[in-house]
Amino acid sequence: MFCLFGMYFKHSKKIIAMIRNFIVTAWRNLGRNKSFSFINVFGLAVGLACCMLIGGYLYSELTYDAYPANSKQLYRVYLSAEANGASTVFPSVDVAVGPGIKNAFPSVLAYARLDQRRPVFVKYDDKTFKEGKIMFIDSNFLQMFSIPLLEGDSKNALTEPKTMVITRNFEKKYFGGSDGMGKMITVGKDLVKITGIIDKIPDNSHFHGDAFMSFVTEDNASTPQTWSNVNDYTYLLLNKDADPRKLEAAFPQLVARYVVPEVQHDMGVSLAEAQKSVNTFKFLLQPLTAIHLHSISKYELGAGGDIHYIYIFAALAIFVLLLACINFTNLSTAAATKRAKEIGVRKVLGSEKNKLVWQFLTESLMLTLFSMLLALGLVYLLLPYFNDVAGKHVTIAFYFTPWAIAAELGLILVVGLMAGLYPAVFMSSFKIIPILKGGSGLQLSGKSSLRSSLIVFQFAISTALIIATLVVFQQLSYMQNKKLGYDKNQVLVVNDTYTLGNNIDAFKQDLANDNRVVSVTKSDNAPGYNDAGGTEIYAKEITGNGASNGIATSIYWIDPNYIPTMKMALVKGRNFYPAGPADSASVIVNEAAVSALGFGNTDPIGKTIIRSGQRHYMIVGVVENFHFTSAKEKIAPLMMIASNSSKGKIIARIKAANVPGLIDDIKNKWDRYNSGAPFNYSFLDQQFATLYGAEQRVANIFTSFSIIAIIIACLGLFGLAAFMIRQRVKEIGIRKVLGASSVSITAMLCREFLKLIVIASIISFPLTWFAMSKWLQDFAYRTSIHWWVFLLAGIMALLVAAITISFQSIKAALANPVKSLRSE
Repeated sequence: MFCLFGMYFKHSKKIIAMIRNFIVTAWRNLGRNKSFSFINVFGLAVGLACCMLIGGYLYSELTYDAYPANSKQLYRVYLSAEANGASTVFPSVDVAVGPGIKNAFPSVLAYARLDQRRPVFVKYDDKTFKEGKIMFIDSNFLQMFSIPLLEGDSKNALTEPKTMVITRNFEKKYFGGSDGMGKMITVGKDLVKITGIIDKIPDNSHFHGDAFMSFVTEDNASTPQTWSNVNDYTYLLLNKDADPRKLEAAFPQLVARYVVPEVQHDMGVSLAEAQKSVNTFKFLLQPLTAIHLHSISKYELGAGGDIHYIYIFAALAIFVLLLACINFTNLSTAAATKRAKEIGVRKVLGSEKNKLVWQFLTESLMLTLFSMLLALGLVYLLLPYFNDVAGKHVTIAFYFTPWAIAAELGLILVVGLMAGLYPAVFMSSFKIIPILKGGSGLQLSGKSSLRSSLIVFQFAISTALIIATLVVFQQLSYMQNKKLGYDKNQVLVVNDTYTLGNNIDAFKQDLANDNRVVSVTKSDNAPGYNDAGGTEIYAKEITGNGASNGIATSIYWIDPNYIPTMKMALVKGRNFYPAGPADSASVIVNEAAVSALGFGNTDPIGKTIIRSGQRHYMIVGVVENFHFTSAKEKIAPLMMIASNSSKGKIIARIKAANVPGLIDDIKNKWDRYNSGAPFNYSFLDQQFATLYGAEQRVANIFTSFSIIAIIIACLGLFGLAAFMIRQRVKEIGIRKVLGASSVSITAMLCREFLKLIVIASIISFPLTWFAMSKWLQDFAYRTSIHWWVFLLAGIMALLVAAITISFQSIKAALANPVKSLRSE
């Protein structure tokens, strides 16, 4: 036993000594080649930093709504309504759906509802702010989502009407350093009591609120408990053993029991027609953790993510890291000739090939370790910019969590072995005799094809990223400059005009009297704001009692000046009359509504449409389709109802000259009416641009990482050029002795490398075309991928490569041939 222990101890000491020798030798070698080591470490660090930044982004996206304790048991109820072969999806349902499902199915443990309140003015003492993130929630909502109260009783904080739970930031905003608990604050017209304080809603949540009012404040208890409308975001907590698909399969029973009678009453149709709702009106379940990346509707609580971008950015991280590893490999092989004699002496002294391999792998791992440390520094410096571009809140602390540290150590090991294995095997295979005769000992046959393949792979990825970036910007420009069906330029939108009360018409007239205002209108909405109301309608004359032809439509309440002010086009019929109640039962619809209602070639003018509640309207005009939401979405049906009492917005088309002066004058007019609210305005073109925030972020991320990928690829190309030229130094010397000019030698060396770039471009073109075509399919209105995009990307790749190669080629061509031929 003691003998075995002694042998094991002795053997272990030898292994430790060998490893220590590997590390000491590696450290000395890195010190002797400082420039090479720095370039290699920096190139790999950039790749690792990119991978880590994207990793933080992916982790943030993939962990959305995972913070509740029972997140895997939480589901949101949503509605799918079909009409005329088309389906409209709503992420919210009616007020009675949550309680009804809970009472009908024992597998449902609890429900909670959330209703997004429209922006409202909140006052406390002399402080007044417009708040757009106040929500109505059931009393158990915060418990269901595992959001603890820092102050207050989580079970009872929202059981009473006109009570509110606020965040710490909301508390500081209104109460400064004092405690907000128990204080009264005015929300709109309601005096509300603060009954709880929370820290904040987690960043990776699909909803974000600053204050939460008791759901019963909305007077839902006294309103009809209906099933067929959409308003409340409703969440269910299921039993662990519950099958959501089986639960969905039973929902048609509830539709038949509750929805059908409501449809029969509201739409004025027969029972037989109403019963068709069982097949076209579907309650479905969506896992809570799927909401962010698998958005189902434009009516979501906030801008969601996209699972396709997860795949794209994951691939981007892998490709950038592969580029860095290839760059490492090329630079290592390029520097190998400097160590030929060292390797030869080691082999003469008895070093085995496997020990040489481990020596070089140790150096590779040390370089990777240094690269990781530098990468962490780069991540720290780049995080503010990256968060701004990506719209995230990733902190440097994330990269020092146990999970992240384990991933970083794994990266060091995998990248170090992957990037260093080929150079290690390559350098350990040098032949002794050629080295000791003064050669390099390199065997080029069978190896150059691999190195060429690596550079082709690098520039294929780089070219693909350039193409992808150009296509993303092209699509973004297409949407922003697409014909919208109205003129968004020089249109001023004054918000919160309801606060003017009876003075709204006087304020509107003040604007109309200003010679810098071309025209002015009053409406509850404007294109690009995405807060239009909605209802269900059907065409009476088409079906007689046709509930099956009912469609979901958005509603704008407008005055007669709206269409001319927005420079919209009427394709049929007329505009609303300038004054009087003649058009109180009239409506203007867009072309999409005409098509969805099933008119076909029938003239819709003079026809009657019926909306929920059996309210009848006569179609007096058809407006040309216009994009009232993002151009990423297909234009949906819209009805425009005449209303001179609308108090949401005043929209003015203005002249371009001296806009700041005009804004100041309008503000002064506003202040004279003492509305109690600050002057709030926006320009329609700027508001429309905000609809493409996600696409703009993608474009910026692609641009940043494309530049980084090209830089890394150029470092790899620089290394390969140095390596290949070093092997041909005597050939170049002989050519110069025989009369070749420096220009011809430079052209000869560049030509061979540029062939690789051409091959890389040819490979990347079809693959990138396919990938970007798939990406563009997510847009209802999209640009075409033009041939010049590929030509421009190829030229850019060739130009960058030519500049990189030329440095080494010109240096070799200008070298004194005597030095290169001296050993001969």
